[in-house]
Amino acid sequence: MNRLTREQLAALAASQLPPRSFVNLGIGFPTLVSDHITEASGVITHSENGILHIGPRPAPGAEDRDLINAGKTPVTILPGGSYFDTGLSFAMMRGGHLDIAILGAYQVNARGDIANWSMGLDGSAPPAVGGAMDLAVGAKSIWVLMEHQTKEGESRIVEACTFPLTAVGVVRRIFTDLAVIEVEPDGLVVSRMVDGLSFERLQALTTAPLRLARSLLA
Repeated sequence: MNRLTREQLAALAASQLPPRSFVNLGIGFPTLVSDHITEASGVITHSENGILHIGPRPAPGAEDRDLINAGKTPVTILPGGSYFDTGLSFAMMRGGHLDIAILGAYQVNARGDIANWSMGLDGSAPPAVGGAMDLAVGAKSIWVLMEHQTKEGESRIVEACTFPLTAVGVVRRIFTDLAVIEVEPDGLVVSRMVDGLSFERLQALTTAPLRLARSLLA
């Protein structure tokens, strides 16, 4: 079964960003999206530690240890970019100034609830929610970027989240390595699938009920 790589999935998400939108890239997987945003799109990216207009990752050896994103990963900044304190950054997040926040998640359910607390399982950081809860309720739209299944083969798209919730009913679009899924008022709608994957197989890999978009029924 074909699956999108993380780079392919990040490129897909970047291609669907509205022109000239302000977009937060959450810690981890979502930061890859900045590598695939074109200058012509006019998209301005935001990092919660206080950066606007993040560029692609620096080339090996060209990293600046003083220029990092919220996940402590080296970044570049594009012409016209700016730096500011965390208080101002969170005011942007909480004040509805971000059009989209792209977040990772452990689980998302059919009504758009998201669970993406750091559980600290790898010992690299203590369990925490960080700024995700501010982004989840402050951005105008929440997109999620994640693998469709856990390493153990369990669905991350579920009927009811079993992890502590970050926010309720906020997710609007889910990008996984198998499909793009819209969160509609009446459930989850599959708008895109990887080549060679049947809807029946996708549903078998997904705990929550799905239905196909009309464009895929033709």
